[in-house]
Amino acid sequence: MRTLKYGITFAAAALVLAGCSGGGDADADADATAGGGESGAPAELTEVSVTLNWVPYGEHAPFYYGVEQGFFEEEGIDLTIQPGNGSGNTVQQVAQGNTDFGWADTPPLSNGINSGMPVKSVGVFLQTGPSSVEFFADQDITEPADLVGKTVGGTPGDAMYGTFPAWLQLNGVDPADVNVVNVDAAGKIAALIEGQVDAIQGFYHDQAPTIENQTGKEVEALPFADFNMNLLGTGLLTNDSIIEENPELVEAMFRATSRSFQEAADNQEAAVAAMAAGAEQAPEESVLAAQLEATIGLLNLDEAAAPGVNTEEQWTDTLTFLSENTDFDGEVDPTLYWDASFGEGL
Repeated sequence: MRTLKYGITFAAAALVLAGCSGGGDADADADATAGGGESGAPAELTEVSVTLNWVPYGEHAPFYYGVEQGFFEEEGIDLTIQPGNGSGNTVQQVAQGNTDFGWADTPPLSNGINSGMPVKSVGVFLQTGPSSVEFFADQDITEPADLVGKTVGGTPGDAMYGTFPAWLQLNGVDPADVNVVNVDAAGKIAALIEGQVDAIQGFYHDQAPTIENQTGKEVEALPFADFNMNLLGTGLLTNDSIIEENPELVEAMFRATSRSFQEAADNQEAAVAAMAAGAEQAPEESVLAAQLEATIGLLNLDEAAAPGVNTEEQWTDTLTFLSENTDFDGEVDPTLYWDASFGEGL
């Protein structure tokens, strides 16, 4: 079990990007994209939208890289990437047919399905969950027991808020001994920086590099997954009607997304550059680089058949934990929440 430290990783990412000379690589990438379009892309493309779980950050760089490199076009897809406003909202947008695909966290997705929303996961990509408690290094927090007497900012309704008490109990801490303060999702980082709270619940691969960039101070985190609780993280979902009426499109979208994540893992600098050029509201490139690097470490690339390909055991473990430790009261049956067929053959 360990405390994650971000100063070295973030600084290294900044130095890598500062030393890049993008001219030759950019020309090569452009040539490769053009060639792929002429030789492999279908003549007619289907317009497809995907809504993210939040405004763009480094986790989403593979989507922009896949668009730039023509991976989605080769599958017949003209992809529009839309910012989100929380996983729960993204799930709702997919259920209402306002977007073709969504990118959302597994616990809110499971709750949405259990409440009757006609959606399903087609594959979770972050197979190590990024949920954590984050704090400045000078807090001298190294394990969950060190949170006793501390004030932790959390947002009601998100996955971390709902699982935090169970996580504390799993690590021998009485939840009553930790003071949780309700903070709006958009205000959590400011609450930590301004000293209103000692720590925040958050996705460490996203927020830690952002906080370090804003403050110049070292940020550490206690990942839930490192302390007895790993839940499947963010992944791709769509409406049941699209799965039923156009499974070929779903398969093409999954295949292009999986390829985009693998290629981005192998070409992180190029993926960051693609996102910086293609995404509005994106963080600066050094932050994106640190976020993407941390994301790649959560994909389970050494064990998964391909990015986004899950096992029944992973889903069963996540659903069982939610059922036993949160207010989730759905059946522990992966087929109700996840369609495994689109990862077959990868």
